[in-house]
Amino acid sequence: MTGQDWIEKDFYAALGVPKDADDAAIKKAYRKLARQYHPDQNPGDTAAETRFKEIGEAYAVLSDAKQREQYDAIRAMAGGGARFSAGTGGGGAAGFEDLFGGMFGGGTAPGGGRVRYSTGAQGGAGFEDILGSMFGGGAAGGQRFGGAGFGGPQPGADVAATTTLPFRQAVEGSTVTFTVDGRPVTTRIPPGVRDGQKIRLRGKGRPSPNGGPAGDLVVTVHVTPHPVFSVDGANLRVTVPVTFAEAALGATIEVPTLDGATVRVKVPAGTPSGRTLRVKGRGVRTAKATGDLLVGVQVVVPQKLSKAAREAVEAFAAETDGQDVRADLARQAAE
Repeated sequence: MTGQDWIEKDFYAALGVPKDADDAAIKKAYRKLARQYHPDQNPGDTAAETRFKEIGEAYAVLSDAKQREQYDAIRAMAGGGARFSAGTGGGGAAGFEDLFGGMFGGGTAPGGGRVRYSTGAQGGAGFEDILGSMFGGGAAGGQRFGGAGFGGPQPGADVAATTTLPFRQAVEGSTVTFTVDGRPVTTRIPPGVRDGQKIRLRGKGRPSPNGGPAGDLVVTVHVTPHPVFSVDGANLRVTVPVTFAEAALGATIEVPTLDGATVRVKVPAGTPSGRTLRVKGRGVRTAKATGDLLVGVQVVVPQKLSKAAREAVEAFAAETDGQDVRADLARQAAE
C-alpha cells in the first residue's frame, strides 16, 4: 500500500467509527463487520469479499498506533483524503504542487512552468520519498520513510496482506504463499495463531529504491471459527454434554480431539454443570510449549421423559426433599 492509497481511503469510514474512536471501539467495530462480511458467511458474494478485505486493511492500519498516527497526519495534510493533482489544481482547492510549493518555498520551475512531483518510483523521488524527508522516518501505509534523510539508503516499502485460515490449520500451523509485486513469497504461519494476529516477515516487502534494506510483509491472519473447539492461549476448549446420571454417579466418557481421535475422560461423581476437566498435552503444540485440552461439562436435561423415567425422577425428588441447593446463593446475596 502506498501513501497515495492512504490519501484516497477513509479507514474510519470503512469501519464506521469516528476519527477520535479509541482502540476498543475500533476493535469492536472490526469484529462486528468481519463476522458480517466473512467469506464463510457469504459464499460466492464477491462484494462481501471485497468489503471484508477493506475492513481488514482498515483495521491493520488503525489498530497500529504508529501507523494510525502517520495515516492521520497524511490525511490531514491532504485535506481529508483529496487526491493530490499533478496539474494546475482548480475548483478552489490547492493542488499537489501548491501544497508542497508553499512548504519548500515555491511552486514553479524556472521559466514559469509548474513543478511536478512524481507519485511513482521512476524518474525521481516518489510521493513517499518526499513525505519521508518531511517526517524523518517511520512507516506510513506500508511505506517506511528513510531515516537517513536525503541521499541516504532508504528501507523499502512494507506490504500489508491478509489471509484466512481454517481453524485446524491455525492451530497446527500452515504454509501460505502471497504475491508481492509479481513475485511469490511463501511463509510458515506458526501453530496457535489467533484471529486478528499480525505477523511481520522481515525483508519480504518491497526492495529499497537506493540500496537500503527491503521492507517487511505484514500479514493479518483471520481464523475461521470451529463448531466444537476454541483456543484459549495454548489450550483448546471443548464443551461436552453429559447425562444427569453420569454427572451424579460418575462416568468415563469419550471426548473428541482436534486430530480426529478421541480421549477417555473420567467424570467424577457429583460433577456440576460448568466444571472444567483437564486433559494434559492435547492442546496447541508450539515450539515453546504444548497446551492442554480443557473439557467443559454440560449436564443435559431431557426434554421429554417416559413414564418410568418420570417416576424415577419423582422418587429421586422425594428422597432429596429438604435439600436447599440455593442456600449459599441466598447467604452470599445478603452479605
